[in-house]
Amino acid sequence: MKDLAFENQSFLWGNEAGPIRILSEYLHPKAELKAHGITDTIVVFGSARIPSPEAKKVGGYSPLNELSQYYEEAREVSRLISEWADVLKQEIPDRNLHICTGGGPGIMEAGNRGAKEAGSKSVALNIVLPHEQNPNPYVNPELTFEFHYFFMRKLWFMKTCRGMIAFPGGFGTFDELFETLTLVQTGKKSPIPILLYGKKFWSEVINFKKLAEMRLISEEDLHLFGYADSPIEALRFFQEKIRFELTHSEGTKT
Repeated sequence: MKDLAFENQSFLWGNEAGPIRILSEYLHPKAELKAHGITDTIVVFGSARIPSPEAKKVGGYSPLNELSQYYEEAREVSRLISEWADVLKQEIPDRNLHICTGGGPGIMEAGNRGAKEAGSKSVALNIVLPHEQNPNPYVNPELTFEFHYFFMRKLWFMKTCRGMIAFPGGFGTFDELFETLTLVQTGKKSPIPILLYGKKFWSEVINFKKLAEMRLISEEDLHLFGYADSPIEALRFFQEKIRFELTHSEGTKT
């Protein structure tokens, strides 16, 4: 007996079923986030390579060890934000703010770990890569989503995003940061607070002021983001700048 079309793995993974796979990566997270009452997120980006204290101890010397402070600070930022979110829930009962990460190791792990230490759940948007990126041990399985398509994962990073924080990272972090800046700059994403954590790092690797001087971006674009160098600074940044006036469906134009 032939399989039903929606049970036929050969068909579902074929070229003709591409739109079905894409639609599934939209509808499944949408249904699950709604079921768990997740209305808003603060997205934590940063390098997957920055080691945890535990990994640093067993891994021997690496230049990346010099950046391990950012793991601990991302962990603390996420803990503080998650605790603040619990207070917000009492003040604004129809909003439910959570940490959201890419679900992998490094800074992503620190974000999920900090939320868990605060007694809060967090969202993890993992991507399936040729070299397998497994979800870190601090994710909540019911809020962990595996993506085949980068662009669908990007959509879900932004769909519920009310603020984002970028820790030091490489190509992936830069990709997500500039994607977010571009969406806000062009009005495709409603304005949100964007925070670059570690001013020295970001000032050394990207000369935003030079871009403005050369008229490649406008002076106003320099106000699309801010900096922080401590978890408390980061928390205060979001406490001052996050706005919840928009409904869940109005936040991202998709």
